[in-house]
Amino acid sequence: MHTDRNDSSAEPGDRAIVEWAFAQSPVSMAIFDTQVRYWRLNETASRFMGVGEADLRGRGYLETAPEDEAGQGFHRRLRQVAESGQPACYESFTRAPSSTREHAWNTWMWPVRDEAGTVCAVAIAAFDNSEQHAARRRLALLNEASTTIGTTLDVLHTAAELARLVVPRLADFTTVDLLESVLYGQEPTPGPVGGSVVLRRVAHESVSPGVPETVVELGGIDSYPPFSPAARALAAGRPVLSGPGEPDFERWLAQDAARAAMVREYTLRSITAVPLSARGTTLGVAVFIRRDGRDPFDREDVALAGELGARAAVSIDNARRYTREHTTALALQRSLLPQGLPGQAAVEAASRYLPAHAGAGVGGDWFDVIPLSGIRVALVVGDVVGHGLHASATMGRLRTAVRTLADVDLPPDELLAHLDDMVSHLSVESENSGAAGDTHDAYAGPVPEAAGDIGATCLYAVYDPVSRRCTVASAGHPSPVLLRPDGVAEVIRLSPGPPLGVGGLPFEATELELPEDSLIALYTDGLVVSRDRDIDAGVEELGRVLTSASPSLEVTCDSVMKALLTARPTDDAALLLARTRALTADQVATWDIPADPALVADARNLAARQLAVWGLGEAAFVTELVVSELVTNAIRYGRTPIQLRLIRDRALICEVSDASNTAPHLRRARKFDEGGRGLLLVAQLTQRWGTRQSAVGKTIWAEQPLPTG
Repeated sequence: MHTDRNDSSAEPGDRAIVEWAFAQSPVSMAIFDTQVRYWRLNETASRFMGVGEADLRGRGYLETAPEDEAGQGFHRRLRQVAESGQPACYESFTRAPSSTREHAWNTWMWPVRDEAGTVCAVAIAAFDNSEQHAARRRLALLNEASTTIGTTLDVLHTAAELARLVVPRLADFTTVDLLESVLYGQEPTPGPVGGSVVLRRVAHESVSPGVPETVVELGGIDSYPPFSPAARALAAGRPVLSGPGEPDFERWLAQDAARAAMVREYTLRSITAVPLSARGTTLGVAVFIRRDGRDPFDREDVALAGELGARAAVSIDNARRYTREHTTALALQRSLLPQGLPGQAAVEAASRYLPAHAGAGVGGDWFDVIPLSGIRVALVVGDVVGHGLHASATMGRLRTAVRTLADVDLPPDELLAHLDDMVSHLSVESENSGAAGDTHDAYAGPVPEAAGDIGATCLYAVYDPVSRRCTVASAGHPSPVLLRPDGVAEVIRLSPGPPLGVGGLPFEATELELPEDSLIALYTDGLVVSRDRDIDAGVEELGRVLTSASPSLEVTCDSVMKALLTARPTDDAALLLARTRALTADQVATWDIPADPALVADARNLAARQLAVWGLGEAAFVTELVVSELVTNAIRYGRTPIQLRLIRDRALICEVSDASNTAPHLRRARKFDEGGRGLLLVAQLTQRWGTRQSAVGKTIWAEQPLPTG
């Protein structure tokens, strides 16, 4: 049967329908007068307030609103709409009087006007946007995690970043515990970790100052039984939701009185334990805790915690891998650096080496003190381009090469030329290796110093305490600083060549005379260059510190490092200090020897008489044999002039020089050979022997220890 819509007896009136729609709306709706007093509320709004409409009508909003910024802000916006007649939207996140949890609200406010257009009331419609708000907050937290977790390659710092991120936005208290092996960069056991587990606390954070909830201090050890939330998460390989009232949780507290007291005192309400796993290995566990007064973790919260833990685990694993590589590189570098400076008579030496901070990686700085023949000494400092294992390995190869070339006793400029050739060859090898695809490490990723990037700087100096002359050559390395005995510091003026590996250009040696007790400072640029100081200012500061140097070189080294490195350097820093000594005239005896075989006996006698003057008569027999062989060899195979020199210091050194560049060779004489046994005899009777070239010929030398007693 059809009913006429205009038949009022068949249908309720329009007012009734509007009233029912208002009252039954699922949207919280209310009407305020212009003085912001309640006029009407629907059933949803009444439930939200926890008070019926009759009890609120006529009361001001502030009489029932929470005394917080959200309540005050809502009241100000209502008055603004009433006074301006303009609609507005207000977003708030607050706890309703009838609820124990906070809600996100989008509230539309609009003026209600009478027939004359005058504002007579303000109406609102509040939409509970909590789910969407929570989703946006979770997404924002994840986005922030991508930029705030893993900013460094430090395991502890990365764990602390995770803890700081989640408190208070996801949890009231959080802890991050890692396996001990992770802290040392070692490879953890693949897969989940079952049973009881012992972890080290590396980070924790709380909404309360001082983190009072913790029962384990930072750096301390915590043991988790198999039924604890942390151990269960590690065994399952996924997040575990737990809390008071759960059997396993209560069993855990029953065995841990300190933890049980903490739970009671701070009324912990909900716990989520998240395993920190990356690349198939378990690194540790993060535990997120909410206290009473906050909603317990729900399914979305647990999923969010798991995602944050996964992202943090990748960053922690990256830091662990870097720690492994950095530790390996540092150990390699320290093993390649001098473990102690060798004893020698030419200089008093001391050194310092400080690697760059962990984020920069181990560099390729090195230094060395190499005893040479004729009581001379070589001082070396160098710097390989780049950082990491590649730089350390290259540094080791260069240091070995320098020592090998120093044994040949090449002049500094020639030595650097040979070293330059070697670096060029290494660059070609690296380039070919890169073309073959060998510049990738399966664990650490691409090698930072790619093919063709091998290069280095080096400074090589030779000091002779007999002549007191020092010869220096540089391959792109900063010049040494010299402190003369009168206290004046200066930079030694050199003509530096290009860095090693450039090739094609010669190196030039600079020779200067050094008074006894001169102090030479060799260094790498990491010592004098910083973000706020260029190399010139750094070298000037080094000279200033040296002018007030202590008589002790060790103390001076410490003073230099403290003055120039106020913070951990961004590049390796090496320092080598050498204070020159000089031999007195009575420690050296020199004779010109005519090229007459008949006068070899006279040479032996000259040496014997000098040994007697020195009180070294016990060494006369061996020394006469050495003098006889070396002088005879120079007369027979060399060219004039011929010179015999004896040096007495920590050892007895015999040298014979001539104008020929032909070096003798040690060989085994056959049964009926008339010669070839002299040098073999010298080698067997002395501690060491050798040949060095000079601009005017060669010198054959032999060294024997001083007699004891």
